[in-house]
Amino acid sequence: MTDKKRCSWSLSEPVYVDYHDLEWGVPDREDKKQFEFLVLESAQAGLSWLTILKRREGYRRLYAGFNVEQVARFDEARINTMLQDPGIIRNRKKIESSINNAQRFLEIQDQFGSFYSYIWGFVDGLQVVNHFKEMSDIPATTPLSDTLAKDMKQRGFRFLGSTTLYAHMQATGLVNDHLVSCFRHKECME
Repeated sequence: MTDKKRCSWSLSEPVYVDYHDLEWGVPDREDKKQFEFLVLESAQAGLSWLTILKRREGYRRLYAGFNVEQVARFDEARINTMLQDPGIIRNRKKIESSINNAQRFLEIQDQFGSFYSYIWGFVDGLQVVNHFKEMSDIPATTPLSDTLAKDMKQRGFRFLGSTTLYAHMQATGLVNDHLVSCFRHKECME
């Protein structure tokens, strides 16, 4: 483990190393995983990603294993239960937005056949591979994430701005932002 060169952000905690080595930047074309990361990334707004990763199992439990159809039907009683559970970030607006986003997600599935078809359409189905040498080179947003955020906002999504969606694109491999010196850069290339 110590002989492999990794992106420096992943070195502070074992959960980060696992996430970096196994998930971050891996091209994902599965709606369930896309929905999971939309929920997690929107919950992360204003917080550290580590905070969310440490609560991931709580999210998985309370969000019905990230079953989008079930989440879309969550009602006020379910929201109140979720607000009492320390396994997630207990922010009413974030929870309500995740339910709204599940409903919008289903609308996109109806329109495009799948959510991944919709989101991968923004990159013409091809992973964007960057060749950054330093962490400071990696942007927080791009014109592409701006365009995606604008489109999703027009479709009624909430808590998913350009910064959050760029992080989503990195997490689900639409964008490969592993540093060129990182052993995962080539492994995650599609």
